Amino acid sequence: MIGSVCKDEKTTLNTLKRIKQIGYDGIELNLFMIEETPFIVRLLTKMAGMPVGKGANICWPDLLKESGLKTTSLHADLGSLENRMDEVISKAQELDTNKIVITGMYRFDYSNYDDVKSLAKRLDKVGARLHESNLQLLYHNHNVEFLKVDNKYTAYEVILNDTDPDLVKIEFDSYWPTEAGVEIIPMMEQLSDRLVLYHINDRGTRLKKVPITPILKSDSIELGYGNMPLKKILNLDCIKNVDAIILESHRNWVNNNPMDSMEKSVAFLRENFLNE
Repeated sequence: MIGSVCKDEKTTLNTLKRIKQIGYDGIELNLFMIEETPFIVRLLTKMAGMPVGKGANICWPDLLKESGLKTTSLHADLGSLENRMDEVISKAQELDTNKIVITGMYRFDYSNYDDVKSLAKRLDKVGARLHESNLQLLYHNHNVEFLKVDNKYTAYEVILNDTDPDLVKIEFDSYWPTEAGVEIIPMMEQLSDRLVLYHINDRGTRLKKVPITPILKSDSIELGYGNMPLKKILNLDCIKNVDAIILESHRNWVNNNPMDSMEKSVAFLRENFLNE
């Protein structure tokens, strides 16, 4: 959400201070935002609605400390963890977070049973190595994990069943399984205390002009302005016990401004969760 407004250290510091003033306690960072990345990676993330801005030139630990915000977790890719574990651990420690989150696999066939079984083993192995450094590994879902790998299980169920719950925790994103047509509340309840972080988003439509056809495309939208059962979700015991609830919206912001969007969403959280 903040990649497009973090152009240099000055604008980033102002952005972080406003996030704190609005009412948030921390932010989540990603390796591709804080490191020098190849042009193709920057292009792909921008096309996906996640512009990285000039984050690699910013001293994030210093600016976070000055703004009063914490680093909730660091998102990483599995390849980086397997190939340069010590470097990623060092970055997490610099940011003062004990959570590293796998954000899904790029160019990976989640419908292939053997591939998903192999992925579970890789996650366990990395999770064990992070555990030795007092760090937690978490897995973040999208919608591809809900492809069936056989007649009985989805890829997500295989990942959950085949990984050690002490080594691989969960950062659950309820938006994506909703897009996939999955009943999310029973799934979240089954995750129980394995659910450590929760990505919250709403799903709806924002009419910008008269549609050519009688169909509107759904997209992410500010909390409380969509059709997801967020009030029920926020009342679940598993959510009340998470370490953090993290707002995530890549695009479709009110006024086309991520900061205005954050402000509207935090009002929903204050009314439905923070005042309890």
